[in-house]
Amino acid sequence: MEKIEIIVEATNNEEQEKRIAAVANVKYRLPSVGLYVVEVPKANLAELQGIEGVSSIQNNTYITAQSTDVTGRGISIAILDTGVAPVNDLILPKSRILTCVDFINSRTHPYDDNGHGTHVAGVAAGNGVMSQGKYMGMAPEANIIGIKVLDEAGRGNATDALAGIQWIIDNKQRYNIRVANLSIGTLDVGSVDPLVKAVEAAWDEGIVMVVAAGNNGPRKQSITSPGTSRKAITVGAADDQNSVDIGGSSMKNFSGRGPTLECIIKPDIVAPGCGIISCLTNSPEISEKRLSNMKVMDDYYVQMSGTSMASPRIAGAVALLLQKFPALTPNEVKLRLKLSALDLRFSRNRQGWGMLDIEKLLSNNPF
Repeated sequence: MEKIEIIVEATNNEEQEKRIAAVANVKYRLPSVGLYVVEVPKANLAELQGIEGVSSIQNNTYITAQSTDVTGRGISIAILDTGVAPVNDLILPKSRILTCVDFINSRTHPYDDNGHGTHVAGVAAGNGVMSQGKYMGMAPEANIIGIKVLDEAGRGNATDALAGIQWIIDNKQRYNIRVANLSIGTLDVGSVDPLVKAVEAAWDEGIVMVVAAGNNGPRKQSITSPGTSRKAITVGAADDQNSVDIGGSSMKNFSGRGPTLECIIKPDIVAPGCGIISCLTNSPEISEKRLSNMKVMDDYYVQMSGTSMASPRIAGAVALLLQKFPALTPNEVKLRLKLSALDLRFSRNRQGWGMLDIEKLLSNNPF
């Protein structure tokens, strides 16, 4: 039975949720604003709409991305992370990993000895071939450029990240790199941070830089660098009120909050970041210990949480937007994200402009 994902606005109480759960699978809860993201069989839509207390049903980002003919084709997304493994969702029916650059071990083949980068790449651009589309990413025909700047433990140096950013600037025309995702971060040291300067240099070269807000919330000024950049699109998790496992620790209200030390409101936008299922690395370089600590789903996928998972959803959305409107500049992309976002009624330094609304973002007139 075909299922779709939608956003349900409804009375927020336990009995209401039970009624919704009777006809749909509740994936995410946003109790502060009375919203639920649910997976529902199409045959149950009318019944769901008729439940007392359900005031509206809206398209969700996931279903819109699958239903549109805009797929990110021809747009390359650079993933600066732990590497990108050649998993089936990225190489079948043909490889969309155009190249990989390894600043950690200088290897020449695509691999990921940690798993984080492959999961991120799948959120942005996996085609879901091994799940019959169930775990499809945002831009399922976009190309991937894997830039390994983090080691097998998910750690790295700013110098390697700087080299990675310079590489994408130098090769942006060769591979049509229009978007870069950085689900990485360090403590905010303000605009003097070389990472911020590098991200802004790439932005000025026409590359949309999408950066995770970090998992140091809910305290103020907890956005990690280079997400503190004025220019970069900084992404928080919309659903961080849920308690989830991040790096072996149970965390809640983890998404980085602004303002930055320079009083810039951050994040810019939010997207789901809890319990995200995406591609599992198939690299032989990954340790058995690391694999044993991962929440593997359906053999080819793994569940992870954090702003690292929210950020590539935005990067994939930007790839869709740039396929449809290729002449947009990074500043114009940022404006469209701002004006099309769904206000969750959280504080600005928790949600920025609000949650990604992909349907409105891709419309001919999002304003």
